[in-house]
Amino acid sequence: MESLLTIHSILRWFIIIVAALAIFKYSVSWAGNGSFKGMDRGLAAALSGLVDAQMLLGLVYFLWDGFAGAGFPGYRWLHLLVMFAAAGLMHVPGRLKMLGDKQRFSYSILCILGALVLVFIGILVLK
Repeated sequence: MESLLTIHSILRWFIIIVAALAIFKYSVSWAGNGSFKGMDRGLAAALSGLVDAQMLLGLVYFLWDGFAGAGFPGYRWLHLLVMFAAAGLMHVPGRLKMLGDKQRFSYSILCILGALVLVFIGILVLK
């Protein structure tokens, strides 16, 4: 079970790196009036995939550790709910296909930043 928590903890850094790359790339493209192309879609897909893996690991750990004796105190439920909201926001950039490129970049940046704020809050709940 400890290895599951370690993987869950390490994966968050990959999510932060990909989110930072996406914010940088989307900001440059937004400022330069770029178009949403393959690399942009790839960043959105990578972010969604990493977040899905993180949520699956977290949910398995939540249930496994909870039933193994740690229980389900309120702070663990709050962490779970906040992280589910963050995961939902991280999926939005991949769903904005109907918008123009400029709007798509700006909304994607806002969603990723908002999700990172939620992740920060979700981690603070555990401390």
